[in-house]
Amino acid sequence: MSRPVAICCLLSALYMWTLCNAQSDSGSPAIQLRLAGEKRKHYEGRVEVFYNGEWGTVCDDDFSIYAARVVCKELGFVDAESWSPSAKYGRGEGRIWLDNVHCTGGEKSLAHCQSNGFGVSDCKHSEDVGVVCTQKRIPGFKFIRNQANSEEGLTVQVEDVRIRATYSHRKRIPITDGFLEVKDGGKWRQICNEEWTEMNSRVICGMYGFPGEKRVNTRPYKLLAKRRKKNYWGFSVNCTGNEADLSDCKLGREIELKGNHTCEQGMPVVVSCVPGRAFAPSVSAGFRKAYRVEQPLVRLRGGAMIGEGRVEVLKNGEWGTVCDDNWNIRAATVVCRELGFGSAKEALTGARLGQGMGPVHMNEVECSGFEKSLTECYFNRDALGCSHEEDAAVKCNVPAMGFNKRLRLSGGRNPYEGRVEVLAEKNGALVWGTVCSDSWGTMEAMVVCRQLGLGFASHAFQETYYWQGDASADAVVMSGVRCSGTELTVDQCLHHGKHIECPKGGGRFSAGVSCTQTAPDLVLNAPVVEQTTYLEDRPMYALQCAHEEHCLSSTADKADPTSYRRLLRFSSQIHNNGQSDFRPRAAHHSWIWHECHRHYHSMEVFTHYDLLSLNGTKVAEGHKASFCLEDTHCDEGIQKRYECANFGAQGITVGCSDTYRHDIDCQWIDITDLKPGDYIFQVVINPNYEVAESDYSNNIMKCRSRYDGQRIWTYNCHIGGSLSSETEETFPGLLTNQLSYR
Repeated sequence: MSRPVAICCLLSALYMWTLCNAQSDSGSPAIQLRLAGEKRKHYEGRVEVFYNGEWGTVCDDDFSIYAARVVCKELGFVDAESWSPSAKYGRGEGRIWLDNVHCTGGEKSLAHCQSNGFGVSDCKHSEDVGVVCTQKRIPGFKFIRNQANSEEGLTVQVEDVRIRATYSHRKRIPITDGFLEVKDGGKWRQICNEEWTEMNSRVICGMYGFPGEKRVNTRPYKLLAKRRKKNYWGFSVNCTGNEADLSDCKLGREIELKGNHTCEQGMPVVVSCVPGRAFAPSVSAGFRKAYRVEQPLVRLRGGAMIGEGRVEVLKNGEWGTVCDDNWNIRAATVVCRELGFGSAKEALTGARLGQGMGPVHMNEVECSGFEKSLTECYFNRDALGCSHEEDAAVKCNVPAMGFNKRLRLSGGRNPYEGRVEVLAEKNGALVWGTVCSDSWGTMEAMVVCRQLGLGFASHAFQETYYWQGDASADAVVMSGVRCSGTELTVDQCLHHGKHIECPKGGGRFSAGVSCTQTAPDLVLNAPVVEQTTYLEDRPMYALQCAHEEHCLSSTADKADPTSYRRLLRFSSQIHNNGQSDFRPRAAHHSWIWHECHRHYHSMEVFTHYDLLSLNGTKVAEGHKASFCLEDTHCDEGIQKRYECANFGAQGITVGCSDTYRHDIDCQWIDITDLKPGDYIFQVVINPNYEVAESDYSNNIMKCRSRYDGQRIWTYNCHIGGSLSSETEETFPGLLTNQLSYR
């Protein structure tokens, strides 16, 4: 006869455990589950089983997604996302309790799945299995809490958490103040504030995208609470303040629930958060724009969404990256709060958001969690052995601003593409309408994709007749849109006011986009340019091909065939540091064949080479024509994929570079008419933003250059965005990034 068995699962600071009930026809033994291990979020980790008074692990032999589902559901999560073999979350200790586990996915507990039996295993801890659960909790799941076997104490486990604004604050965005409520057993409940601390509020604010908390005047809330029916949660909460999520905080003492007499000395918890500057509700936008922000010491690069990216720090006027050794959620949270976001959702390692350039400034970072800046944390200054393949990155919690509700894509084949439709005010009412596609390009598309949370733009469309949008939203409600690329919403871009101006009209000429989760990032190798510059005098008759392709200055049109042109020659190496291949936007059929050079050009404009005077005026220009794109050299272990020969596919693979040697045609600037003096030598890749990239700031390289009429010196070459703003101010045009000729 079967008898019910209490199956317990607990959740602790380093571990996650949950107590549940299981029942077995064969009288399965009582077990508890928890998720443990390093560098993890609260819904993932090494699977550990408590059996016979002792914690042990599960071997990865025969483990499957069905077994992961059983584990996650037993822990109170809706489902499993994935599982990992080979001790991804570190090696466990003690016994390996289960091996050759076979589940169908419908079992109530891991104890019900077929296995070799408890303690029967031929595995080592290098085969410990891990799982990743969905973040969503099972609605109404009862987390049965049992203090037995809990050395570290339980952590908070609830279905959901929210800040519930009062009626007067409902329309404010973002919601920064309100009653705190937790969902447990399918019901929203308040927490008694008798033992509530500022550190608890700090954690809640961090979860909701706010860097800090502030004291709140509780008097109006007290009056409101008296009129409301209370439904208290049965526990207090103990946070230290450096947790990234409430689920990392310890569960406090149990509170006796006595109906309306519960929490007689206090009232429901009220939380008030301080938003970062980018999200603060502002009365005077003009004042905020006039305020000059001081040079930050930390920044994020290469992320698709606001609040995510590769972490870069400024040291001695030069930006560099952080090595991922010891990189964890605590250090990531310090970065996020410093930049005006909340706590970190994820601490990413292994250059997950693209590789940086320049030096690696920090290694083995250790933070307490209360530092004002990452630069205050302990770190090893010696980053020997750290390459950019180990660049650390973060994803931060950001406030719910509702940006994605004011914009939509319609008519596309998938949620990542379609005609852009915006919500605009017309005659006092909010209506959906289209965007005029005049001047619509990659930068504008980038802002749309970011606003919708869909990543980077892969294409910007000026004709969308093949996408049937919503007929009620056919009218053009926005025109003249010009974005710099840093805006959070299309509304923040420059655009016409109430008077719409759209010569072609909307309809088939409405603006459209397609978005993607990853993007390439082209970076020029500055030392290669600096080391290879030299002058060459070449006769006009040897430059016929180059002249045909507009690689010489305009005075060459009238030059004598026997005369000479003076060329500033150099090599350039362009590396793809991003997360996807750099591909020309034009399809094969529209590439242009150049008979002289015997290859197809896949992009109308790929690079600009210019010499500028010290005040930023162009005095000589070089190659403006298109290029054949191919993998010349690849990092170790990466296969070349693109080759121009025989009408082959063109592009630059991630981890590969396209090299243009100094001795090939058009790899120069024609300085025949240049007077001696000091100049700025500038190279710009992808200048018209023809192809979307994760970071355009590093597409420009500037050098100092001195010409005495016979010789030329090139020095101080650096990439845009690699130096502090004070240093870059000495190079005109670099800060304003005046590259586009659209």
